[in-house]
Amino acid sequence: MDKTSGALALTWALCVSTTTGIAHAGATLDTVKARGQLKCGVNTGAAGFSAPDKNGVWHGLDTDFCRVVAAAVLGDATKVQFVPVTSETRFPTLQSGEIDVLIRQTTTTLSRDTSLGLLFEPPIFYDGQGVMVAAASGIKSVKDLNKASICVQPGSTTELNIRDYFHGNNMEFQPVVIESLDQVTSTFFSGRCDALTSDRSDLASSRSIAANPNDYVLLPEVLSKEPLAPVVRQGDDQWFLIVKWAVYATFIAEEKKLGRDNVEAARTSSSDPEVARFLGSDANIYAGLGLPADWAFQIVKQVGNYGEIFEANVGPSTPLGLDRGLNRLWSDGGLLYAPPFR
Repeated sequence: MDKTSGALALTWALCVSTTTGIAHAGATLDTVKARGQLKCGVNTGAAGFSAPDKNGVWHGLDTDFCRVVAAAVLGDATKVQFVPVTSETRFPTLQSGEIDVLIRQTTTTLSRDTSLGLLFEPPIFYDGQGVMVAAASGIKSVKDLNKASICVQPGSTTELNIRDYFHGNNMEFQPVVIESLDQVTSTFFSGRCDALTSDRSDLASSRSIAANPNDYVLLPEVLSKEPLAPVVRQGDDQWFLIVKWAVYATFIAEEKKLGRDNVEAARTSSSDPEVARFLGSDANIYAGLGLPADWAFQIVKQVGNYGEIFEANVGPSTPLGLDRGLNRLWSDGGLLYAPPFR
């Protein structure tokens, strides 16, 4: 949940309504194939979601979904140029055509979906706003924070949500408003405010890089709905469908228990007709995507299914230590649900 400038959004919406839809209509797939590389907008640095290591290799759930799209379109998950964008520059960078897709912990909202000239794909991470406190504080609930100081970024839906929550519970708080996410986080770690609020994934990411992560706890309340999704430009239906079904492919692969280690064997051994279609036995059903018959196979073989991507980047065995929660498959009580491949 990042800050969005209303004035900037309006300006770009006007530009997009007259130029972007025409300039990029139907051209994205051809542009990416001719370039031989996918340009994917990602966070400038968010542990578990998109951050470069000391060798400059990007890691994270969002960056893996960039690789998912590259594997589907180019047959090679490594053919990605990661373009770091801030909360302020992410939408203009996509609208101007500097990137092909934005995958940067971006929440789908009505205003964004209807005023920016952009389209939001299926969510790849269901999140919600949370609050983090120092473990030594003894605070167990947000309702224990009446009249507390809370670090928050200004002008964001994060700020609106926390104000709404406190107002609805007849509580007060003192906002410590700081523009930069890095600065607001460091301010909290330095003890200058009693709590820090942001998306729970952001809080877990920040905690994972703290000097002593166990010194901080996320309170149990979830204050909002934050479905984080890839974003593409309006005006190119084929590209929208490609990214959408690439996301769905990771869900179906996990549902069918297809992973990096067994998908090769499944191409010849599975007796499940949907698995056969999924892995390329009927190229006709993919004609509308303009992709080779093995595009879904390449996603699973090179990047993995959704469960593998989640566990490798943000799951219980990682520094973020997140439970699947709502990000489980529908068959396991979660929200991940893909239409059938037929």
